[in-house]
Amino acid sequence: MNGPRELPRRVVVAGDGQLGALTAVALRKALPSTEVLVIGTPPDPAALADRAPTALPFTNRLHDRLGIEEDRLVREAGASHRLVVRYLGWGGAGHEGLAPYGAAIDPKLKTGFARAWGGGPRNASTEAPPGSLAEVLAAEGRFQPPSGEANSPLADLDYALRWNVPAYRDLLVREAQRLGVQYVKGAIGAVRPDGNGGIAAVAIENVGTFEADLFVDCTGPAASLLSQLPDAVREDWSASLPIRALLFGKPGAARLDLEDRISISSVGWLSELSGRDGHQAMLAMTKETTQDAAFAALPAEPGNAVPLDPGCATAPWLGNVVALGDAAAHFEPLAWLNLDLAHRQLALLLELLPGQVPDPRERDEFNRRAGLMAARARDILGAHYAAPGAVQLGSLARSSELNLELDQYRRRGRLPFFEEAPLMVQETSALFHALGHPSGEGVLAQAADPREGDAARAAFAAKAQAALAAVPPYGAWMKQALQS
Repeated sequence: MNGPRELPRRVVVAGDGQLGALTAVALRKALPSTEVLVIGTPPDPAALADRAPTALPFTNRLHDRLGIEEDRLVREAGASHRLVVRYLGWGGAGHEGLAPYGAAIDPKLKTGFARAWGGGPRNASTEAPPGSLAEVLAAEGRFQPPSGEANSPLADLDYALRWNVPAYRDLLVREAQRLGVQYVKGAIGAVRPDGNGGIAAVAIENVGTFEADLFVDCTGPAASLLSQLPDAVREDWSASLPIRALLFGKPGAARLDLEDRISISSVGWLSELSGRDGHQAMLAMTKETTQDAAFAALPAEPGNAVPLDPGCATAPWLGNVVALGDAAAHFEPLAWLNLDLAHRQLALLLELLPGQVPDPRERDEFNRRAGLMAARARDILGAHYAAPGAVQLGSLARSSELNLELDQYRRRGRLPFFEEAPLMVQETSALFHALGHPSGEGVLAQAADPREGDAARAAFAAKAQAALAAVPPYGAWMKQALQS
């Protein structure tokens, strides 16, 4: 490309859930001279990215980039922090494992140190020492966000945020309004093709018709814009993922906790999310799960249920239409990957920001990388169902990449690197360990000096004590943060 491109004159974002609102903020900041219009379509309860009360650490960095401050999320959107996820039963009956975020997992996870200090087998009746700094802090209920100083004992720690979805969306809408984003409300009617495989204009019932250079589809699994294009093709993931419906529980009492839980049973899997606005339980069900069994397994008063037909768009960017969130990939919210994937694809759109006329090379690159992101998210879910305690849910198809990961982990205790993975290799390794996948041992670990384990154990203990001494009880920190 030579010379500056003409910028889009108008961008239309279809869908005004939390994803659509954040997309509007992001595009307005990236294109300050471009008109950004949000179409408030009727909410879809099956739009899992829009109803997600949490995401992964990547979202924190996206918020930072867009100027959405974390202390504002704490004060105005009910945000709280998650350091670890506890997996129950995935490694078999009674097995428990903890998956922390970030690189603050002991790098010697596959050495003699780990075998004696948190890397060994664990179940409900076995006390095992912690394997990560995040686990130490979560167990003691002590945390405050790292200061950013390089010499801080929390410098390598990472975390995820939870929030109140309506409050978070309202915060984003206020931010969008402050930036001058426009808004109309109504259902999408007919679209007028542009003759280049995209859309020239979209009609909003009882409102009017709106032209734009770029359309972003955040309407949920219906993909109200992308699905109207003749080249739209959807890839079916039902052979790889067994969940066909989700049963949401009504929120319980508020719980301030640094860990969340995901357990597996013959009924499906159960997610329990802590939060300042109420403890939230959700049951993911297979097609064999009966209503009576689901109600019995859900530790909350049942709320609404939504069906699930897993799959993704083979090309989420067609013509001048870009699909994000459930419009691009619809899958169960296991490990809370839905909004994370949507945000990573939004960041990719910002990186390859189209001009008034999209460049086919940028479109191809977006589809390549967005496709890899979706496939890697599906494979993380697949790693859950390959765990010893999940075989009761049946035999499922696996990608060649997932088979390679499982093989390398089981034979050598190592994982290959894959482009656009949602987790770092170290985080993925910790997840596999928490899921109870049997791990092999590499030649370097086999050759390690046994004295290295003692030194590593002592260093980790000192680091953990320094971290505990540096942070207050989480409840005390939260109280102070809300009063400031």
